[in-house]
Formats: sequence, structure tokens, C-alpha cells
Amino acid sequence: MTQRSQILITGGGLNGATLALALAQCGHAVTLIDALPRATREERGFDGRSYALALASTKLLAQIGIWDELADKAQPMREIKVSDGQAGQGPSPFFLHFEESDLDEGPMGYMVEDRYLRRALLEALEAEPNITEVTGHTVLSQTPTATGISVTLDNGENLTGDLLVGADGRRSGTAARAGIKRTGWDYGQTALVCAISHEKPHDGIAHQFFMPPGPLAILPLTGNRSSIVWSETHARARAINAMDTEDYLKVLRPRFGDFLGDIDLEGDRFTYPLGLSLANAYFADRVALVGDAAHGMHPIAGQGLNAGLRDVAALAEVLTEATRRGENVASPLVLERYQQWRRFDTATLALATDTFNRLFSNDNPLLRLGRDIGLGITGAMGGLRRGFVREAAGLTGDLPKLMQGRAI
Repeated sequence: MTQRSQILITGGGLNGATLALALAQCGHAVTLIDALPRATREERGFDGRSYALALASTKLLAQIGIWDELADKAQPMREIKVSDGQAGQGPSPFFLHFEESDLDEGPMGYMVEDRYLRRALLEALEAEPNITEVTGHTVLSQTPTATGISVTLDNGENLTGDLLVGADGRRSGTAARAGIKRTGWDYGQTALVCAISHEKPHDGIAHQFFMPPGPLAILPLTGNRSSIVWSETHARARAINAMDTEDYLKVLRPRFGDFLGDIDLEGDRFTYPLGLSLANAYFADRVALVGDAAHGMHPIAGQGLNAGLRDVAALAEVLTEATRRGENVASPLVLERYQQWRRFDTATLALATDTFNRLFSNDNPLLRLGRDIGLGITGAMGGLRRGFVREAAGLTGDLPKLMQGRAI
């Protein structure tokens, strides 16, 4: 059995699903392939996962028709406080403070739980007639030809299209089969991820607390709840994650502090190793990459998903405009335009997160003094601070139309 669409997408996660919707709504016939069964993808319980969506990313979601479904379940981030310090000693008196008033457009971003975002995407996929979903199957091979690209699934089914987009993560099989190499390194850190409930309201304030083993992010969720992402060495993180709930909280509490009162775990706990992983090219013969398949970076600024969504918006715009001009969407000239648009931006962001992590993840007293003074000076300079706020909101650079709140 052979089935043809104009564009095939491997990976039905957040980036893959968003790209499928953006392309389908512009008239492209899309087949979305995901290894997970649909029942697994539709799990409705809270498992502790959530995402920091920059303001520009919410404009993209509004353009593809799902933000209205999410807005009342999202928590605005009205302030961000960035500080340096050590567990149990509290933050340095020098810190960086971003406020909603620094941005004319409103909150810098929103926290959205995975269960709500994923469900909204799945429901939109199901309602879109230009999208065919293939779930519960993996891609075994891909073969580009002069007229298209053929994909063989583990059930023997063959799918063909003009272009194959890899949205299948850092270990992208799509990239590997296309011969695209990667550059990167391990940070020696593992992220511990969970959600907590707390006694006092967070008032929509996000905190980034830099400690010698790695940063701790406290990100506000709806109600008296927050999402936690903190970094430790690989060995220490394994030991912490193996603890029972009470011992896990005993480790977290001195890092978290008592400014929100007592805390308890909500949902599951997760860990994932941290490293830098950049694809050496964003396209090959009839193949393009988006999201973590193209770039994986440290979560220090919470920009991983936002960078992936910017890829999605840029690729959708490039392919749609190419189609309107009568170009082949898989033409190297077309895909080179996408690569030029996104590669420098993501490399710069990856370098910035790498530098910040190396600068702050140590206990050198001279470096601590220098970075604390730097945070204080930056916070006191209104123009510079507002520039950082616009960057965090995803409103700088050459923005794709969807992230400007405009149709392609």
C-alpha cells in the first residue's frame, strides 16, 4: 500500500503537530507520522510537564486556531526575577528584575501545561481535512528520488511525498538517515523536572536562581502551583530522583526557599541529561529539520520550545510562499532560504545559553562578584532591560508572519 501527500512529517510532538496545522491551513496536504499510539498521546491527567510559551509563540498558536482553547488554562508570567546564590543561603542582593510594564504588548509569556497544549493540538489535527495521521508506527527507511521521497514504516506501509520534515527530536532518525551530522557536547548536568503546590500565591512571578551545580527555575502555573526545573550533576541527579517523595522534597526545599510557604509535589517527576546538540545542516535532499531535530540547547532561558516553534513558523512561510510562486517545496534553493533564516538565530541562542550556563554554574568567588554586579547594572539600565524583555518575549529579530499575529 502506498499513500502520497505533498509533505510528510515525522514526529507528532508539539513542533510536528503545530507544523502540520500551519501547513494544512495554507492548503498543503500533510501526513503526520508519530511512533506513539493515539491513546497514549491523548492522556488527559496532569503529569507535571508544562511549557513556558513566549508571547510570540502564543501569537502563532492563535493564528492556527488553538490559543482560544488554551488562554483560560494558561498562567501569565508578569515578572521574571534572575538572581545568583547558593542553596540554603538565599539569593544575592544584586538581581535582575523584568516586569510586565517593560513590554507594551502585555505579559512576556505564559505557562501552559502539557496536557492542555497537547490535547488542543490533537483535536485540531483531527478536525483538519488536509492532515492524515499515522500513529503507533515508526519509520524504518527513507529514500529520496528525482520526483519525491519515499518512507517505509515498520508495518510495511509506504508513504510518499515531495518533502520529509524531521520533527523527531535530538536523536532524529530523519536527520541520521539523511546523513546530517551533529555538533555538541554534554554539560555534565541532568535536569530534574517536577511540579509543586505551595501555600502562598506566586503572583505570576517566574524565578531563575543560579546555583553552583546549575540553575533552578520556578515557573508559575495556575493556582498556587509552580513548575520546577533544576540542574545537578548526573550522579547527584540520579541519587535525588531515586529518593522517595519526602526525601526528594528535603533536597528541594533549601534550594527553593520558603518565600511561597510549604511545598508538596504535584504529578510525576522527570529527569533528562543536558547538553548542546546542533545539526550541521537544516536540510538535505528532500529533507528539512525543525525543533530539537535541528537544535537542542540548555533550558536555562526556557527557549527550547519557542525556538522550535519559530522554526515551524519560518518553514511554513517559506514552503507556502514557494508553492504560490510555483516552486518545488523540496528545491534546495527553497530549503536554503529556510536554513539561512533560522540557522544563525538558533546558533546565537545556543551559544548564549551555553555561555550563561558556564558562567553561572560554578562557585568561583571572582566570577560570582562579577556576575552579581553585572545583573545589578543590567537591571538598573531601563533600555537594556527592556531589550532583554523583548528578547524573552520572542519579539526580536526577523519574525515569521505567524509570530507577528499575521496570516501567511
